[in-house]
Amino acid sequence: MKTFDYVIVGAGSAGSALASRLSEDGKHSVLVLEFGGSDRSIFIQMPAALSIPLNMKAYNWGYWSEPEPQLNNRRISCPRGKALGGSSSINGLVYVRGHALDFDRWEAEGAQGWSYASVLPYFRRAESFRGAPSEYRGGDGPLVTTPGVRRNPLFDAFIEAGRQAGYPVSADLNGAEGEGFGGFDMTVKDGVRWSAANAYLRPAMKRPNLAVETHARVTKVLFEGKRAVGVAYEKGGAAQTVRAAREVILAGGAINSPQLLKLSGVGPAAELQALGVPVVHDLKGVGENLQDHLEYYYQVASKQPITLYRHTGLIGRGLVGLQWLLRGTGLGASNQFEAGAFIRSRAGIAHPDIQYHFLPLAVSYDGNTLATEHGFQVHVGSLRSRSRGHVRLASPDPRAAPKIVFNYMSDPHDWTEMRASLRLTREIFAQAALAPYAGREIQPGAACQSDAEIDGFLREKLESAYHPCGACKMGAADDPMAVVDPQTRVIGLEGLRVVDSSIMPSITSGNLNAPTIMIGEKAADMILGRDPLPASNAPVVLADGWRERQR
Repeated sequence: MKTFDYVIVGAGSAGSALASRLSEDGKHSVLVLEFGGSDRSIFIQMPAALSIPLNMKAYNWGYWSEPEPQLNNRRISCPRGKALGGSSSINGLVYVRGHALDFDRWEAEGAQGWSYASVLPYFRRAESFRGAPSEYRGGDGPLVTTPGVRRNPLFDAFIEAGRQAGYPVSADLNGAEGEGFGGFDMTVKDGVRWSAANAYLRPAMKRPNLAVETHARVTKVLFEGKRAVGVAYEKGGAAQTVRAAREVILAGGAINSPQLLKLSGVGPAAELQALGVPVVHDLKGVGENLQDHLEYYYQVASKQPITLYRHTGLIGRGLVGLQWLLRGTGLGASNQFEAGAFIRSRAGIAHPDIQYHFLPLAVSYDGNTLATEHGFQVHVGSLRSRSRGHVRLASPDPRAAPKIVFNYMSDPHDWTEMRASLRLTREIFAQAALAPYAGREIQPGAACQSDAEIDGFLREKLESAYHPCGACKMGAADDPMAVVDPQTRVIGLEGLRVVDSSIMPSITSGNLNAPTIMIGEKAADMILGRDPLPASNAPVVLADGWRERQR
């Protein structure tokens, strides 16, 4: 049996960062096991092609929720990356860290040492920001982040409309002021998707002490008593095992990590026993506390033919692709989410609970539903839903997809927040800055006005923003629902950690790729026994009068 110091399951956002940091001093041997294959596809590497790998079985686990009762019993798509880079190879490339108060909340929820002051240095260590330097941004990390160029006038018109509606304009939504309208950054380097694989894993794969195996399906963590000593996996139809001299680290993501724990006998005993899985450790929080972001598309027709619709035909797409292939420039070099905003739905909320992604095209995120005319849209999403779901085994067969239930919109507060978001969005789109461009409302349509009508629209049109997290939550060791402690160690076991988005105690207020990479960076220091980076004293700016005013 082969032996490595560390065995990492999953080559995604956190797993790639871990593999790089654990192997960089050359003192430890590291093995990464990834079920997916290579990420060397034009559809992955070209930022504008993001909806294509999202719809390819080669790169997406293709999970679906169980029927969601509050959403007309629709099954909601839950794509997860299946390739080197994991979900960072199929995501929307938006670089958003989350609000400072999110991480202070983590610490209040039992994740000691994960406050904003403690995690900001790890965001900085990870990043090379191609914008104005500041005490919030990193300058020489592996992950290159780039502001959008905003050549299309619709981007700046959207930002100006926000200002006219009374919202602040932020120079850096990842800096001191996380509220307001502004440009979005993207994980793009010189026109190429800068996934965790490109940023961390591929440079590290040149090291003799790092091995990466693709098409390896891990089926079980192996234990001797209460200590994890290795994993069993399948590759090429053959069963294999590998031993971990120091630790096994699960980095499979919000769905796969809780599933693998349960397949290995770690989880709620009754659930495991009902399926005939031998119980190694009764840990009832495994698979619970599942969270996500929901969003809908607010779409309007464009009065001027300046949207991306003119590039959606065969010839238009071909020209965009050719320019990107030859020069790495043009529309193909952008994810097109170059502007956005974070606002509060009502007074009395300290930090934004609504996020906008602006797109100069009327289309669904996965590219399957394209408007038949020039139009543009914002993806409108609530950021801190109170609804909670779970991930449970459907079968003891590791090839069977787990049962995923988000319980979307099961808390009445979520409906109040979503209704408010639609009415606030309409107000923003009615501002003078968008008057030369904004025509009739395509979706939901001007007739959708009452609470009941809005709720009907939401039940039919809400979709996941593809940000599942929380199903192996981090917390204090005496929290009965915590799965890992603040050192990312599975509570009650030895030699086993979980390091990915599943350990978030509560969802962050924004896209999850950046904080998941940060988790990998910070956990690497913990695993290696290093002192944490010195805490930051960079100030956090909250809106004046937030207790009394919505804006």
